[in-house]
Amino acid sequence: MTFYDDIYPFYPLQRTSFIFSGCLLTVILVFLVLAASLLLILPGIRGKSRLFWMCRIIISLFIGGVIVALNFTSDWAEASMTTNATYKSFSNAVVNADIGLHVGLYGINVTLKGNPVVQFNETIDYNEMFSWHDTMEEEYEEALERGLPNPILYVAEKFTLSSPCGLIFQYRYSGRYASATLWTAFCCWLLANILFTMPVILYAGYMMMATAAFIFFSMASFSTIMNAPQCVFCIGTDSFEINYSHSFWLALATGLLCAVIGILVSTLDFLMPERMKEAFSVGVDTYEDEDVCYGEGYLNTIFLDGVTVLPLTSNVTAERT
Repeated sequence: MTFYDDIYPFYPLQRTSFIFSGCLLTVILVFLVLAASLLLILPGIRGKSRLFWMCRIIISLFIGGVIVALNFTSDWAEASMTTNATYKSFSNAVVNADIGLHVGLYGINVTLKGNPVVQFNETIDYNEMFSWHDTMEEEYEEALERGLPNPILYVAEKFTLSSPCGLIFQYRYSGRYASATLWTAFCCWLLANILFTMPVILYAGYMMMATAAFIFFSMASFSTIMNAPQCVFCIGTDSFEINYSHSFWLALATGLLCAVIGILVSTLDFLMPERMKEAFSVGVDTYEDEDVCYGEGYLNTIFLDGVTVLPLTSNVTAERT
């Protein structure tokens, strides 16, 4: 294959790489709408409890949003490097580019961005997704037919069934178990929020600790990818290895936050249960109806012939006893 005016003649034009995941954007928008809707009730809350309810709404929705969003992020683990590599097959053209591998629970993202972006009269800016749900071989063959750059094909080939590295088995099952435990953590978070509206604050604290536990289980499940055979990714004269990334550490921070909240709520409910019920506005018995101050009244004796009238104060006293 040869060049024709510095253009590769038999490859389709490169697609524009996506900037943001559609599923992740949907999750963020849903929780932002929920937060805005719930914060609208704050003006109707009086006193110091307004600040407490604002913090409660924001922290709770933050935890729920993070748990759901972590299922759709693609940066639980990642690796990157800058190197000179052959751009496409049947060509001796070498480009300088940043190559990145981003591992999520449902697949991998392989990125390729040129330095500079425009080289050989072409924009080098790729972000390709390879999902575990579909057959990896089919997606790899489709990538070959589309004529993707060599660095992307090289990284994707490492995760096929025919690869001697065997990375797909460990990564796919680790991602599935991590996702399942995250959805279980989300269910525990929902139960905790329901229990916070009932006079069982102690069990709400227990469910927050259960939420933290399942988040930690998901991290432990994903961490098993480090037990897989360490396959070295060599592109050009450089190589890289996969390490934990933002989503993994965000999961750790969220799990610790849930654990702290659960332990704090359980401890305070054990030490001062009535104050906790009052703070969460649940299970508080009020005697406002009994504390009504009755003033002097006048009775029309015309309608009370033959009726025995007891003093009003005696009736109130009898009801209280």
